[in-house]
Amino acid sequence: MSLRIRTIALATASALAAAIAAQAADLAVDATRPPAAVRSEHLRMGAATAPDGQTLGVNNRYLTRNGRPWMPVMGEFHYTRYPPEHWGAELAKMRAQGVDIVATYIIWNHHEERAGQFNWAGDRDLKRFVELARANGLLVVIRIGPWAHGEVRWGGTPDWVVNAMPTRRDDPVYLTYVERYWREIYKQVEGQLWKDGGPVIGVQLENEYNIGGPGAGAGHIATLKALARKIGFDVPLYTVTGWDNAVYPKGEVIPVFGGYADEPWSARQGRLPPKEVYAFRFGSRVGGDLGAQTTSRNAGTIESDMDDTPFLGAEFGGGVPIMYRRRPYLSPDDVAAMLPVQLGSGANLYGYYMFHGGRNPQGHTTLEEDDRQGGYNGMPIVNYDFQAPLGQYGQVHPVADAVRPYHLFMKAFGARLAPMEVQRPAARLSGRDDVATPRWSVRSQGDRGFVFFNNHVRQFDTPVQAKTRFEVKLPGGSVTFPSRAVDIPAGAYFIWPINLDLDGANLAWASAQPLTRLEDADGPLYVFSATKGVPVEMAFSADVEVTLNGKRLKAVDGRVVTPTLTPEGMRELFVRPPGGKRVRIVLISAEQARQAYVLPFGGKDRLVLSADPIFADEAGWSVRSKADAGFRLALLPALDAAPQASLPLRRAKGQGPFQVFEAQAATKALSAEIKPLREAKTLPPSEIGGRAKAVLQPYAEQYGRSGAWTLSLPKGALEGLSEAWLEIDYAGDVARLFDGVDMLDDQFYYGPKWEVGLSRFGDRLDRDWTLTVLPLRADNPLYIQPELKAAIPAGGQVGEVTGVRIVPEYELRLTAARK
Repeated sequence: MSLRIRTIALATASALAAAIAAQAADLAVDATRPPAAVRSEHLRMGAATAPDGQTLGVNNRYLTRNGRPWMPVMGEFHYTRYPPEHWGAELAKMRAQGVDIVATYIIWNHHEERAGQFNWAGDRDLKRFVELARANGLLVVIRIGPWAHGEVRWGGTPDWVVNAMPTRRDDPVYLTYVERYWREIYKQVEGQLWKDGGPVIGVQLENEYNIGGPGAGAGHIATLKALARKIGFDVPLYTVTGWDNAVYPKGEVIPVFGGYADEPWSARQGRLPPKEVYAFRFGSRVGGDLGAQTTSRNAGTIESDMDDTPFLGAEFGGGVPIMYRRRPYLSPDDVAAMLPVQLGSGANLYGYYMFHGGRNPQGHTTLEEDDRQGGYNGMPIVNYDFQAPLGQYGQVHPVADAVRPYHLFMKAFGARLAPMEVQRPAARLSGRDDVATPRWSVRSQGDRGFVFFNNHVRQFDTPVQAKTRFEVKLPGGSVTFPSRAVDIPAGAYFIWPINLDLDGANLAWASAQPLTRLEDADGPLYVFSATKGVPVEMAFSADVEVTLNGKRLKAVDGRVVTPTLTPEGMRELFVRPPGGKRVRIVLISAEQARQAYVLPFGGKDRLVLSADPIFADEAGWSVRSKADAGFRLALLPALDAAPQASLPLRRAKGQGPFQVFEAQAATKALSAEIKPLREAKTLPPSEIGGRAKAVLQPYAEQYGRSGAWTLSLPKGALEGLSEAWLEIDYAGDVARLFDGVDMLDDQFYYGPKWEVGLSRFGDRLDRDWTLTVLPLRADNPLYIQPELKAAIPAGGQVGEVTGVRIVPEYELRLTAARK
């Protein structure tokens, strides 16, 4: 996308260059194209009306709820990969992060590992999981397969099926067992479908399906849908994954899409080229290699179905798994920068895979995908943390703070954004490796819209986009902003509004991101967040009365433009539309935006800023602080009375318009003791092979060459705490943690410290554990990011533990004051 710069006639080339450098680089787009007409009659979905009259719908452009455009956030969480006694709390955490829908694979070999022996108890209790989702205000999409993938052996298809019959096609024997399995699933969700007043709104059929030939192809998906309907799965949405040349029957299912910041399934050993998830999609929804285990050279159905289906996402990577041959470590920005790109490309459902990590359950054998058993990828036996926003032990990873501001935006403004058309700038990237050209788009409807911008590309340096303004041509005329050109920093990404209606007051534009809308005693309250390193201006229509810090601003050239705003300097900003009520605007910093939650308390939604994770349940709020025993919460709107608290709570000095409370828990010092048990032995060279023709994970007998340590933990580590975290600093190839011969957890080394939540193993703290580390040879051709990989002498190996510690996690409980 080349920059449109005003041409200046000067005598010499050097003078011309100097003049160009001094001019604003106005990025231009023609946003006059109206959105396509809304159509839905061609989409044959199921029952869309609940007993209370609420409706869910889908058309060729977006989802609807009760007839209004709806832009939800969906997050994947596998109930079979998490202890059932904690499902309620984890679903509440997801809700607090801004998730509206929980999606989950129903993995066949987790429920029928042996033919005819179904297990729906404990961590397989789907019925209980769905009921808890409903209790926590979440809707549910069930991905019933029968083939799932999910880094499970044979995609979740039981061994006894794979060994005895053709799969993933209209084979009558196979379909007999699929029907038996699906009928068991239906028993678990019966009465919980949307039409029954339950939370289950969607069913995904199969996964990554691009198989052709007799009994396969789109006809097989049609067969599966007909079977699901016959059994009783009557839901508002039927979906399939649409990438990697997927095939499906048009009108019978809605394709969903995704994209990942890296490809741990790749056989490449180095840094990947710039990923397409950071480049706006115009004319395609397919996001490159998503790891499908079948290939097809034929065109996928979506290529001729885009005008008839909305752009919905199901697998935008909330992280990536660590696979044996490739071990990328994602930064929060690697994941969060995808949101403005996908939303700016037209996505109207942002679905994460995974949003919540977990651990593989153990059955009669291990169930992970294994490259030595015919799987394409080599996975840990237990660990499925996925670097997701919520981790394997429920920890809130930093990526959650980076993506949550976008969830708040979608919640507050998604109904306005969903009907908007994607408007493509005239210029484009010169190629996949072009990281210098500005990456941006506009979505608009009439004269209203949003600018989406991304200047972050994982593992690549992007330049400062100097002296930049946006020139957007709308049906009612062009808007060029900000008033003064700005330098957009390397790594920045954001969403800025154009002609945003603030309860009747027209915000012509702002160089700040809308975050949420609240109400206090004085009326509507809008919260914006600054973009780090970019000055904030807001411009209003001339008929809007604008008061900044008690001073009314004057209109100039048909606009009321604020001076540069900062969260610290903007004490009060009020706007009043002609004949309307006063509207308050609050600006917070980019750092504060990453601490922002919107949660109900005392009968009203409140914005709360907290460096520590928060989630809400029926009783109130739970705030959890790792390592630091202090708590600080800033609330807006303010509470009428101080809440009841589990710790002594004190009012602190206000933070701008926020009401601030602080609390301090009693600190607890914890330590672990580690002693060498046996030294590591020299490993043989790694093997190359398998379906990926890449380095294979070690075979079982090689783990006897691991170094080992005895680990002693304090028996009372969990007393008075919400959690205690074991942090292991090590370097090697594969680390494993045992209680006797029971494997508690494992991890492929990829750089950061290994974090283990001890509450999961509270009944095992009274005995010593064993930590093993299989050494990593210098010539092993697996990929670890160079800046994170331990140094290994040429011809040597490394397998060491450099430290262990226990980090306490403190909890503050808050409930509303009794009247």
